[in-house]
Amino acid sequence: MDANADEVTVAVAANFAGPLAKIGEGFTAATGHTLRVSSGSTGKFYSQIISGAPFEVLIAADDETPRKLMAEGYGVTDSSFTYAIGKLVLWSAQPGCVDDQGAVLTIGNYAHLAIANPKLAPYGRAGLEVLKARGLSETVAPKLVTAESIAQAYQFAATGNAELGFVALSQVAVPGKPATGSYWLVPPTLYGEIRQNAVLLKTGEKNQAAAALLAYLKSPAAKAVIQSYGYGP
Repeated sequence: MDANADEVTVAVAANFAGPLAKIGEGFTAATGHTLRVSSGSTGKFYSQIISGAPFEVLIAADDETPRKLMAEGYGVTDSSFTYAIGKLVLWSAQPGCVDDQGAVLTIGNYAHLAIANPKLAPYGRAGLEVLKARGLSETVAPKLVTAESIAQAYQFAATGNAELGFVALSQVAVPGKPATGSYWLVPPTLYGEIRQNAVLLKTGEKNQAAAALLAYLKSPAAKAVIQSYGYGP
């Protein structure tokens, strides 16, 4: 048995880092396997994986990247599946700043709107789609502050470097903690569905812990955590 078989190296999209930490506790308790986790933007992980980064599992923020990795020979064929449907929110660290219709985008007196890099992060792309759907692309463009990942977009808004930010519901609605600031849960009709897929990478094909993690992600225990963070099933 490979001495490393009880550890799996995971690349996780920034929006899912919190839920994965919780899921990891249950996974380790149930299987004895442990996780070594890096979080960041899906697009950045794609570049790292094709450049030889030793990740064994990718838990992405889209379904396109896992599909591409399988097609290009970096992912194990047919190993990808949707583990969550992401939900986008417009968030401010200031209570009462964001109304429940998102009118603040049009009438708000704000200087900066944080958004994850749309070239790398599916939630960033979704944010741009919302602006386009609201007819605000041009007026808001000068106010956009582009972050490397959704975690950084959240940081910009949390620290007040941007008054508003497009982030994931999972970042502001943490189970067991009161929601901070104010947010608008963006109607899913305003952006393309954020199907979040996981994939087994070729580097993890022989690691039993990698296979076990993907199986555990489909378990009722993991699904309960995923839904508690506000993701769609």
